[in-house]
Amino acid sequence: MKRDRPIKRREEKLSDEGEVTVLLRELSGGNREALEELVPMVYEQLRAIARHQMAREDEGHTLDATAVVHEAYLRIAQLNRIDWQDRAHFFAIASRAIRRVLVDHAVRRNAQKRGGNRQRIDLGDIALFDDDDTDAVLALNQALDRLEQLEPRQVRVVECRFFGGMSIEETSAALDISKATVKRDWLLARAWLNRELSDG
Repeated sequence: MKRDRPIKRREEKLSDEGEVTVLLRELSGGNREALEELVPMVYEQLRAIARHQMAREDEGHTLDATAVVHEAYLRIAQLNRIDWQDRAHFFAIASRAIRRVLVDHAVRRNAQKRGGNRQRIDLGDIALFDDDDTDAVLALNQALDRLEQLEPRQVRVVECRFFGGMSIEETSAALDISKATVKRDWLLARAWLNRELSDG
């Protein structure tokens, strides 16, 4: 009996992942109702990604994880013509949507007020200090936009690892690249961003 339990749990997990993949493929085929079925299956993991990102924000941040997830969901729901591959691909896209939500929020906050306490964004060995946290988020986003012109895959790795809080293994699956490539891209992207942000 004890042997059967882990196997059963593994089968349930594979079944859930398979169902998510089926729904994503239906969504790719134009079935918009598949998104409504998909959301409850991925909601908690999306909240975990958002919570991971929000943990980096200061206590006075006006967004919470739930608000970030809801806004990211609305953006994902508006996407058309995406050939959804599987669960990992969905979470890679969700990580990018969360990045855009946080950047757009920072732009709005910057437009409303300037100044404040110095904050830190920690990206491995990257620590960015600026006049306030919104400036830091915007500086990081601008650096990522510049990096995308040179190495788009490295930006996808940063989105998964930093904005999505994904592990090396999860990033490898999401982007369909080897773990060694993820590690190399993560190292190179951090070094490049560190130089860019220090020079800036």
